[in-house]
Amino acid sequence: MARICQLTGKRPTKGNIIWRSGKAKKEGGIGTHITGVTKRRFLPNLQRVKAVVDGEVKYIRVSAKAIKKGLVTKAPRRRWRKAAA
Repeated sequence: MARICQLTGKRPTKGNIIWRSGKAKKEGGIGTHITGVTKRRFLPNLQRVKAVVDGEVKYIRVSAKAIKKGLVTKAPRRRWRKAAA
Protein backbone atom coordinates (compact mmCIF):
# COMPACT_ATOMS: atom_id res chain seq x y z
CA MET A 1 0.00 0.00 0.00
CA ALA A 2 1.41 3.37 -1.01
CA ARG A 3 2.17 5.92 1.70
CA ILE A 4 0.13 8.67 0.05
CA CYS A 5 -2.52 10.88 1.67
CA GLN A 6 -5.83 10.36 -0.13
CA LEU A 7 -6.88 14.00 0.31
CA THR A 8 -3.76 16.13 -0.02
CA GLY A 9 -1.58 13.77 -2.08
CA LYS A 10 1.28 14.15 0.41
CA ARG A 11 3.88 11.43 -0.17
CA PRO A 12 7.36 10.41 1.02
CA THR A 13 10.14 12.84 0.14
CA LYS A 14 13.86 12.29 -0.23
CA GLY A 15 16.56 13.80 1.91
CA ASN A 16 19.97 13.21 3.43
CA ILE A 17 21.46 12.44 6.80
CA ILE A 18 24.62 14.56 7.00
CA TRP A 19 27.30 13.30 9.40
CA ARG A 20 29.51 16.03 10.83
CA SER A 21 32.56 15.87 13.05
CA GLY A 22 34.69 18.47 14.75
CA LYS A 23 34.11 21.37 17.06
CA ALA A 24 32.47 24.61 15.91
CA LYS A 25 34.72 27.65 15.52
CA LYS A 26 32.52 29.56 17.98
CA GLU A 27 33.33 26.96 20.60
CA GLY A 28 37.09 27.13 20.07
CA GLY A 29 37.51 24.41 17.44
CA ILE A 30 38.77 24.48 13.86
CA GLY A 31 35.26 24.05 12.41
CA THR A 32 32.97 21.13 11.60
CA HIS A 33 33.51 18.92 8.56
CA ILE A 34 31.09 16.66 6.71
CA THR A 35 32.33 13.07 6.96
CA GLY A 36 29.44 11.24 5.27
CA VAL A 37 26.09 11.65 3.57
CA THR A 38 23.43 8.93 3.65
CA LYS A 39 20.14 8.99 1.77
CA ARG A 40 16.89 8.79 3.74
CA ARG A 41 13.12 9.18 3.32
CA PHE A 42 10.77 11.53 5.17
CA LEU A 43 7.45 9.69 5.55
CA PRO A 44 4.12 11.53 5.96
CA ASN A 45 2.23 11.08 9.23
CA LEU A 46 -0.66 9.00 7.83
CA GLN A 47 -3.64 8.01 9.96
CA ARG A 48 -6.45 5.56 9.17
CA VAL A 49 -9.69 7.49 9.74
CA LYS A 50 -13.35 6.57 9.35
CA ALA A 51 -14.77 9.42 7.26
CA VAL A 52 -17.75 10.31 5.09
CA VAL A 53 -16.75 10.13 1.40
CA ASP A 54 -19.46 10.74 -1.24
CA GLY A 55 -22.20 10.05 1.32
CA GLU A 56 -20.68 6.71 2.38
CA VAL A 57 -18.69 5.90 5.51
CA LYS A 58 -15.26 4.57 4.53
CA TYR A 59 -11.83 4.15 6.02
CA ILE A 60 -9.31 6.46 4.36
CA ARG A 61 -5.61 7.10 4.94
CA VAL A 62 -4.99 10.81 5.43
CA SER A 63 -2.15 12.88 6.83
CA ALA A 64 -2.42 14.32 10.34
CA LYS A 65 -2.14 17.80 8.82
CA ALA A 66 -5.30 17.20 6.74
CA ILE A 67 -7.18 16.15 9.89
CA LYS A 68 -6.00 19.25 11.76
CA LYS A 69 -7.02 21.54 8.86
CA GLY A 70 -10.54 20.08 8.95
CA LEU A 71 -10.43 18.53 5.46
CA VAL A 72 -11.85 15.29 6.86
CA THR A 73 -15.53 14.99 7.83
CA LYS A 74 -15.52 12.19 10.38
CA ALA A 75 -18.33 9.64 10.42
CA PRO A 76 -21.05 10.12 13.06
CA ARG A 77 -21.05 7.80 16.07
CA ARG A 78 -23.12 4.66 15.63
CA ARG A 79 -26.18 4.86 17.90
CA TRP A 80 -28.21 1.86 16.72
CA ARG A 81 -27.77 -1.74 17.86
CA LYS A 82 -27.43 -4.80 15.64
CA ALA A 83 -30.52 -6.99 15.43
CA ALA A 84 -30.30 -10.17 17.50
CA ALA A 85 -29.61 -13.19 15.30
